Amino acid sequence: MGWLLFAFVVWFLGWILNVWLARQNRFVWFIPIVFGLTLLLIWEGVVRGFQISPILLPAPSAIIVRFGASTNILWQDFVQTVIKGALSGYVIGCGAAILTAIAIDRSGFLKRGLLLIGNFVAALPIVGLAPILVMWFGFDWQSKAAVVVVMVFFPMLVNTVQGLQATDVMQRDLLQTYAAGHIATLIKLRLPAAMPFIFNGLKIASTLALIGAIVAEFFGSPTLGMGFRISTSVGQLALDMVWAEIVVAALAGSAFYGLIAWVERRVTFWHPSQRKA
Repeated sequence: MGWLLFAFVVWFLGWILNVWLARQNRFVWFIPIVFGLTLLLIWEGVVRGFQISPILLPAPSAIIVRFGASTNILWQDFVQTVIKGALSGYVIGCGAAILTAIAIDRSGFLKRGLLLIGNFVAALPIVGLAPILVMWFGFDWQSKAAVVVVMVFFPMLVNTVQGLQATDVMQRDLLQTYAAGHIATLIKLRLPAAMPFIFNGLKIASTLALIGAIVAEFFGSPTLGMGFRISTSVGQLALDMVWAEIVVAALAGSAFYGLIAWVERRVTFWHPSQRKA
């Protein structure tokens, strides 16, 4: 009963504090932190108050203890899944998509053909595609990178193609009056105008890359990796380890997305979406 009362008091105090912070323009950035801490404390109180089995839902304190005791394993899994698998596939897939989009924008034949093929590939289920790529590229990180390439390629391609068409006729005619060729128009006008679309695709692909790398490890992996650790820990009923890996994945995904958003604000500072009200 004491833990349930604790959870209620935390919820009430957190609600009051967040209302007060919302009225203070200087502390708006602190609201998500207070909200997150409030949820964790309520989680702790509810699990302990109702005596929920750790197999069903471990308490945050148990997850923190497991996290601190398994930092070496978590780091090795992070390097294997995020750095080697997700990041390498992300760079290859997004880079190839941007180059393909430039070629598609130049050729109507490619636009009619490759976009349809890309749409077909994007509709393939990852649970069916991942085992095939694992058999093709082996059980190490290369197969996970291949899965990531397939997952991020089409969203990045569609956004880039759309962005390259964002300029209007008057802008293109202006460059033609300066005798600008296709390359000069692409570099000075079309690519800069496409940057908001490109960064939108990069942000979407950042989450897909991590999901793809983790899911691909369920179908074959060496004895490390976040997906491998989650699948084996579930079999061992070590749910605190599963949640520790989930925390690592959430932190990595949020940091990656935040980095891309930060770069976007620096590159597309001129765009209306980046102007502060």
